[in-house]
Amino acid sequence: MLVPDPKVVRKLLTRYASLRIAQAEREREATARELEDVSYTLCVMMGSTDIHDAVAKADALLVEGGRTPVVPTDPDGDSGLRLAV
Repeated sequence: MLVPDPKVVRKLLTRYASLRIAQAEREREATARELEDVSYTLCVMMGSTDIHDAVAKADALLVEGGRTPVVPTDPDGDSGLRLAV
């Protein structure tokens, strides 16, 4: 499965939120169209048909992407990996 670029997802989420706020403050046809486009793009990128589900998946992707993987080591500092000689 392809994973969307977190930078692109973050940009889309930011644009989605900005458009929602703009539309709530003053309804405009152009804003509504752009909001629809951004919503569609988020849904496609996150593999969802519902914008609320797409936003939740996008948030989860960004949270996961912010975590650094932990490599277990033993007390002697050996990572358990063998060197190829």
